Amino acid sequence: MKRLTLRARLTLVYGGLFLLAGVVLLGVTYVLVDQRMPQQFRAEFPDRAAVVTRAPSSGLDFDKIRMLIQDVQSEAKRNALESLLTQGGIALVVVSAAAVAFGWLIAGRALQPLHQITATARRIAGADSAGRGLHERIALTGPRDEVRELADTFDQMLERLDRSFDGQRRFVANASHELRTPLTLNRVLVELAVSRPDAPAEVRRLGEALLSVNERHERLIDGLLTLADSESELIERAQVDLAEIAAYMIDQAVASSPGIPVRRSLGPARTVGDPVLLERLTVNLVENALRHNVPADGWVEVRTGVVAGRPTLVVANTGPVVPGYDVETLFQPFRRLNRERVAGTRGFGLGLSIVRAVARAHGGTAEAEPRPTGGLTVTVTLPPA
Repeated sequence: MKRLTLRARLTLVYGGLFLLAGVVLLGVTYVLVDQRMPQQFRAEFPDRAAVVTRAPSSGLDFDKIRMLIQDVQSEAKRNALESLLTQGGIALVVVSAAAVAFGWLIAGRALQPLHQITATARRIAGADSAGRGLHERIALTGPRDEVRELADTFDQMLERLDRSFDGQRRFVANASHELRTPLTLNRVLVELAVSRPDAPAEVRRLGEALLSVNERHERLIDGLLTLADSESELIERAQVDLAEIAAYMIDQAVASSPGIPVRRSLGPARTVGDPVLLERLTVNLVENALRHNVPADGWVEVRTGVVAGRPTLVVANTGPVVPGYDVETLFQPFRRLNRERVAGTRGFGLGLSIVRAVARAHGGTAEAEPRPTGGLTVTVTLPPA
């Protein structure tokens, strides 16, 4: 059973209390009038001695006259009380209806600050990514009552959360930038040592291993930096075509992994966003599809187009069978299939998390569905240009 809203319940309370007070008042009035009317009639009644004294030979039957007058007075009393109940009841119903209407308006007025708090909380909860929208404040004006105190406390909580998320993003970005410098220096030094003409074979093999490790760490730093950038507000926006980005990124990805065929079906899909982040989104999808594939008879399919009025990028591939309950795990940073933390040389588990973060930063979505025969179908939907 659907419960009544708080406004409806307050209106019923206002109307019920007013109706109860009206019924009590009408009942008290009825009792007082009922007790008062016989006293007034008896006071106006002449006694028998006075009548006989005034008209000794008139031949009037005093008892009959008295009974007749009492009957008339009783009828008048009964009519007066019935009229009091009838007219008073009608007036009570009309005034109660007006009281319910006014109670509805007053309840809405009293609950307006709560609606403002709810609307702000709903906008923050519906933000594209964690931490986004925390800059909003309720900033409720008016007297310092309980509702104002609740709104101010909510604003203080938002302020602390905003500082916390902003500090976390700055830390990741600063740490990524700071870690890039020593890695770049290490790569330059190792390349110099390996490129020396008199370098022994052992030094060259060691240098190649170090360069491989260094490159892997550089890719990790680049992924963290991209993830931090995509979680923040977009600064650069331009009209781009997902088909052009996909064609360019496919050529680069195929050059690095020539063994797996890539099927293309690239229709126009124009959107507005950061071209660099959208390039990273596309290359992450294609590289993941190529990397996590079957050793033989594998393929990757890339499609772009407009679906339901929204630009869409779809990347499907063959690969290991993915349980449906494990799909969301793939979008978590540093996580891979079977909810295991990343280990080894296949990647860091940042690919799909970056894809979803970039899509949400552009006001879009990124969803994945497992293919029955193995592999995934990842669909990215963005707002139209």
